[in-house]
Amino acid sequence: MQEYPRPMLRRDSFLSLDGTWLYAITRKPQKPKKFDGNIRVPFSPEAPLSGVNRKVRPYEYLWYRKEFQVEKVHGMRWILHFGAVDQIAFVYINNILVQKHVGGYTPFSVDITPWIQKDNTVEVMVKDFTDSSYLARGKQSLKPGGMFYTGQSGIWQSVWLEEVPREYIQNIVYTPIYDEEAIQIRVDGNQDAPVVIVIGEGEERITFIGKSNQNNIIKIQNMKSWSPDNPYLYPVEITFREDKVKSYFAMRKIEIKKDGENIPRVYLNNEACFQKGVIDQGYWQEGLMTPTSDWDFIRDIQNMKDLGFNMIRKHVKIEPQRWYYHCDRLGMMVWQDMINGGEGHRPWFITYMATLFEWTHISLKNPPESLTGRKKKNAKLRFIREMKDTIKVLYNHPSIVCWTIFNEGWGQFETNFMTDIVRKIDASRLIDQASGWFDQKGGDFRSIHNYFLPLKIKQEANRVAALTEFGGYSYSMKGHRTKEKTYGYRIYKSKKALTKAYESLMKREVIPQIKKGLSVVIYTQLSDIEEETNGIYTYDREELKIEREVVLRCNNLLKY
Repeated sequence: MQEYPRPMLRRDSFLSLDGTWLYAITRKPQKPKKFDGNIRVPFSPEAPLSGVNRKVRPYEYLWYRKEFQVEKVHGMRWILHFGAVDQIAFVYINNILVQKHVGGYTPFSVDITPWIQKDNTVEVMVKDFTDSSYLARGKQSLKPGGMFYTGQSGIWQSVWLEEVPREYIQNIVYTPIYDEEAIQIRVDGNQDAPVVIVIGEGEERITFIGKSNQNNIIKIQNMKSWSPDNPYLYPVEITFREDKVKSYFAMRKIEIKKDGENIPRVYLNNEACFQKGVIDQGYWQEGLMTPTSDWDFIRDIQNMKDLGFNMIRKHVKIEPQRWYYHCDRLGMMVWQDMINGGEGHRPWFITYMATLFEWTHISLKNPPESLTGRKKKNAKLRFIREMKDTIKVLYNHPSIVCWTIFNEGWGQFETNFMTDIVRKIDASRLIDQASGWFDQKGGDFRSIHNYFLPLKIKQEANRVAALTEFGGYSYSMKGHRTKEKTYGYRIYKSKKALTKAYESLMKREVIPQIKKGLSVVIYTQLSDIEEETNGIYTYDREELKIEREVVLRCNNLLKY
């Protein structure tokens, strides 16, 4: 992808390093004397579009190599950015190790100025354990099948280089103060200095002179709110000494309040807002976790909007910044999951026993960490660090309205303490602390997953009732499947049968629960993925498997 990878902080200098690299897979961590061939970055070697189509095992090392040239300018810095490298990356510039990064889903950067020349070589050594260690892995598996998918390794998001002044903007933090019609802007630079912030265009343009590394509060005249119906984004230009960047922010507020019948509901910009969404796991047939182009992002988001959904739950995956940018500009609310990991949970406990607990209304306080897969101290500390990094990286995106900390007990531990950490970092968003089961009575939602039992909503005094996964109805459409085996919660043989079942489920069980307090519904899922054929769309996105008019009609009935 050649689009600017980070729309929240854009400069004129941008050199994409995506494209053809050399690769090698070795048994030892020594640099290979000879490379195996070419690989197309940012596609993982397991993805067909990489040109490699080969699995990397936990006992192997994946090497990358690329040459690039720059015109060195005295007094400038060169910053090398990686969108994501799964799972542990060692970065070398001109044969010198300059960075080690752990975490396969979070971006990282390194100032390579001390080592850069006119002609340069960047090399990356990758170690990827997939699901055989405690590191974050999402839905990746060494033995894919059912609800778990092909594991990936190495570089799977864009690599790019930018030239910046010696003193430059490192980060921007936007926090709307909605009810006061003001925006708080913090510009983090490597020096304390004045900053010039220009907001908006034309007659409503605002110029504000503030300081770096501190909070600057700016009043917004004639404030325009951001919502799915009107996703207004304020353009921003910020100047910090010789550095100039373009950015954007939005004015919106998300909270829980009680309605006229004393039922806790979700409110957006002080108005009740029913959240109707889909699970989106971000897999594509040819690129796996990496889309073929920016258009793949736009198509998925717009398709869901056209079907009447106003929210997407990004399920145990972090997308490139451009996906969130398109949600921001198109008007799609996002529930963002943290990435699961851990030493390996016990499926019998977090699936069958957990379902039994839900059915019998047994509340299990602090589920055993030996069974949820998060007993070791280093596994806990790694999760906390990556949870904080996730919030920091995505904090500015107005589309994100909720953080989901744990899903169905995967790696769950010290749930209320984790909730306190998230709340302290970001008080502007809602929290689903335990999606599905092992609820610890915290966060903003009583979060329910329901695939098999009659749906019953129990209203709570201060938390919103949320059906955060349901449906999962499966139809494997001939000519649009990649696996012969089919996985889903109920299997149907035709589009007509699937449509009838979907409509019946919505009208018989889901919609009647709204008057009892239901305020959030999230259907499983946006598209088929490998064996899991329970998507609204096929894996290749070519066929809509449920009749459009039925989905629209049901979504129109999801309201207070």
